[in-house]
Amino acid sequence: MPGAAQARGRVLTESAPAAPIVEASPALAPFQHVRFCLRNPTECKSASADRAQIELTAETMELLQRVNRRVNAAIAPIRKNYGSGNAWTIAPAAGDCNDYAVTKRHELVESGLPTKALRLAVVKTGSGLGHLVLVASTSKGDLVLDNLSSVIRPWQDTDYIWLKIQSASDARFWYQIAPPSTSMSLVERKLRLASR
Repeated sequence: MPGAAQARGRVLTESAPAAPIVEASPALAPFQHVRFCLRNPTECKSASADRAQIELTAETMELLQRVNRRVNAAIAPIRKNYGSGNAWTIAPAAGDCNDYAVTKRHELVESGLPTKALRLAVVKTGSGLGHLVLVASTSKGDLVLDNLSSVIRPWQDTDYIWLKIQSASDARFWYQIAPPSTSMSLVERKLRLASR
C-alpha cells in the first residue's frame, strides 16, 4: 500500500499543525532505558544546538516512512522475558517494541534529524499492555512511529493511553504526559479521523 502511505504523508505535510505532546511532571525513566544509556551513552545525549522540531516536508515525511517500514520489516517480533536478558538493542535480528523504537531513533539521527525532536514514549495499548513508540516532533505536530503499524499517525489519532516521554532537552530524563487538550472539539477529532 505505498500509494496510501504517500497520500497519508501528503495529508500530514499539508495539514495545519496539531497540538503537541505536553510534558507534565518529571517521571522515572524506564529501568531498561537507564541500562541502555549506560551501555550506549551517545544514544542518550541531546545536542544543545539541535532543533526541538523537524520541519515536516515531503522529503522528511518520506524519510520517516522509509525508516518506519524498513525497521518494522527488519526485526522479527518476539516477546522478551523481563529480567536481566531483556536489554534494549539497536538493530537486533529479533526484538520487542523497545528494540524497534531505539533502532528507528538511531537510524533517523544517523540520517541527520535532530536528537531533541526524536523522543521515546511509554504508552498503554487498548488491551492494557505497556508499549514503547518513537515520537517525531514536527512542524505539523507529534507523529508516532510504531512497530504495530506501518502508518505514521499524529499522537492524538492513536488508541493509546499516553504515560511518559523523554525530555526534549535531555534524553536521559523523562516526564509524565499531560492529557490531550480538551480544546479540540469532538467535531474536529471526527474530521481529522475522517481525513485519514
